[in-house]
Amino acid sequence: MLVNIQHELSRQRVKHIVNSYRLDGQEPFQFNAYLHDLFDAYQAPLIELALIETLVDCWASVPLVRGTDFLRRAHTMLHSWDEHPIISTLTPEQFSQISGLDPTPVYGSGDRPNSRPIAHS
Repeated sequence: MLVNIQHELSRQRVKHIVNSYRLDGQEPFQFNAYLHDLFDAYQAPLIELALIETLVDCWASVPLVRGTDFLRRAHTMLHSWDEHPIISTLTPEQFSQISGLDPTPVYGSGDRPNSRPIAHS
């Protein structure tokens, strides 16, 4: 039961990021199907970090990249983290400011480090 609640909370955090920035764009069904596939392949905290990192990378684009194009970019980042160390350009504080979420599930706490540590560039 607790695992199901934690799983749903993780998904809700990702949905919060998607809804806050309307990242699904004009193709919500395709976007949600792709996002579902990402949940099957990656842990939610990594998806959160990839969404926020991709959002920061895309802020200079006008209009902002959204929809499955946005997810493809985030997926490319996730895939690169499979083969290389996770390097974030964001501090936990910046992640929190951009996402509006507690950074602990993504970055870990001082008491219990993440299983895949995140380095800062």
